[in-house]
Amino acid sequence: MIVFGILTPLEHGLRHVLNWLHGTIGLPWAWSIVALTVIVRLILVPLTVRQIHSMQNLQRHAPQMKEIQKRYKGDRQKLNEELMKFYRENQINPASSCLPTVAQLPVFFSLYFVLRNFSKEAHNPKLGAHLGDLSWLHVVPSIADKASSHWSGFVLLVIYVVSQLASSYFMSTTMERSQRIMLLVLPVAFVAFIAHFPTGLVLYWVTTNLWTVGQGLITRRLVPKNAPPPPKRSSRTLAKEEPAAPAGGRPEARQPKPASAAAPSQPRKVKRKKQNKSRR
Repeated sequence: MIVFGILTPLEHGLRHVLNWLHGTIGLPWAWSIVALTVIVRLILVPLTVRQIHSMQNLQRHAPQMKEIQKRYKGDRQKLNEELMKFYRENQINPASSCLPTVAQLPVFFSLYFVLRNFSKEAHNPKLGAHLGDLSWLHVVPSIADKASSHWSGFVLLVIYVVSQLASSYFMSTTMERSQRIMLLVLPVAFVAFIAHFPTGLVLYWVTTNLWTVGQGLITRRLVPKNAPPPPKRSSRTLAKEEPAAPAGGRPEARQPKPASAAAPSQPRKVKRKKQNKSRR
């Protein structure tokens, strides 16, 4: 009830937008939800830009962050302190990548209440005639019913899982492997819970997932690629390339031998004559 009271103004606003899209523009209710999703994502463009910049910044500093993680692998508290210090020094805000998702949660719950009222009005003969047709593409009988109430809802749930996995893949490019696996497993784990949501709400989430996938494709082109590390050389290669330095200082250049040292020794006959003269 508290959540319902806080979200009541947003619920009324979404209902007015849907009524305008359906009554004035002439869109069916399902396509009105798709258009509403696009409007919400356009409003969140400033947060999306901050998200892209945050992902670029994290990607750029990923090697330094991995070095910090390796250095303080055994000390969790020291690791968190050094990472927070590194974030402050490089003006990195890891929470910026989650801002669009967090900002959509109130819209998600408010749209749930709107569609729940649609379901109540559809069963009322007077209000049901005012709503008109709630089907979509002549396949989904009603966007206000639960997704598990018709086989078309299960098809939409499969599309939801695929789109959620794709959007999670692009959103988790800067996360650790364990976090990425958890983010990819969650859509499959919660599909049984989401099956009890109205079909229109699942349609809203599928549309926003497809938007996120398109955003991720653009972001991948904008994120700069890290320069490859220099090739590692073995100690034997370094020993061959660099001469060993003496204990006292820098290595001395090899001096050519003097010409006198290279001259051949005198013949033995000359030495014998000199010895005979000395005896006489």
